[in-house]
Parts: sequence; structure tokens; C-alpha cells
Amino acid sequence: MKIPNDLVERSGNKCELCGSKSELTVYVVPPKKGNNLADMVLTCEICLAQIQKEMPMNSNHWRCLNESAWSDIAAVKVLSWRLLHRISGETWPQDLLENMYLEDENLAWAKALDDVENLDTPLVHKDANGAILQNGDSVVLTKELDVKGATFSAKRGTAVRNIRLVHDNAEQIEGKIEGQSIVILTKYVKK
Repeated sequence: MKIPNDLVERSGNKCELCGSKSELTVYVVPPKKGNNLADMVLTCEICLAQIQKEMPMNSNHWRCLNESAWSDIAAVKVLSWRLLHRISGETWPQDLLENMYLEDENLAWAKALDDVENLDTPLVHKDANGAILQNGDSVVLTKELDVKGATFSAKRGTAVRNIRLVHDNAEQIEGKIEGQSIVILTKYVKK
């Protein structure tokens, strides 16, 4: 699709999400059909590949949403909202989503896609005893675990502080043991 001049002017000829000026393309925010400039966002190839799930989401790349979430352009806000939900297992996207405001019409647009899975029922991470885990919690290992790629084993009873929930898997958390970040199965920890 040829990039409309009005879209180039509106965006300043840069990605409306991350600000990149290289390899720009038009993305029509579904379920809109692209009949209107208000339905489109100018994106770079890196943003587009992650939006279309052609490459894994890189949450560090999406820190740019701290700015685009406040855009005056509805399509940019809607797309930012969707992307934040896809990486909402981390603390900063959750904080941004809590502060973000979408008018009812735009919120309905943002939720009108099958890709936005289970927004009202987010993943729940539970420990071995069924207690609900949150980002920042401290847990204790209930089993000795071999740490892949490391020269040590994590002993039973080891405390793991300031855990992070894996956003797309309710059975995994991330934490640091002996200064090394590792992924731990929730069935081997207790709060």
C-alpha cells in the first residue's frame, strides 16, 4: 500500500510507535478496513514484524509505548493499548495500562480483535500451594533444581526475591539466584 501524503505529514515521516525513520509501511489497525486515514498507523518494519507475530515481542523495544500511548491519534493509542496487553506480564506495561485512558469507542475498537486474548481474565501464576504470585514477590524453592547453563544447583529452601511473572506462561516465573537470572517453574516454589 502506498503511503498517503497525509499520513506522512501526520507522522513526520517516522514510525508512530517507536520513531524510527527506516523502512516505513502503513498498518491498518484491525478490524478497520483502511478506508480512512484515522484507521492507519505508519510503522517501521521492526514494529510491524512484532505486531504481526512474525518475530517475538521484545519488551525493551516497546518501551517506546510510554510516549505513543498518549498520542492524540486514536489508531496509535488503540495499537499501543493492544501491544501493552501482549507484554503485560512485566511491571512497566501494567503501570502504563493502569494510567492509560481510552474513550469508550476506542476501547471497544481495541478489544474488538481475537488477538487480544482473555483481557478480563489475565494469566494467574500460583505457587505449589495454590497461593497467587505477583511481580515483586519473594518465594522459596521447594525442591533442589539444576540450573541449566550454570555451574551450581539451586538448593531447596533458597529464597528468590523480587520475582517477575512470565507474561505468556502461568507456570513460569523469573528470578535471580546467585546473581544469575533464571526461569523457575511455579510448582517448585512457595510464597
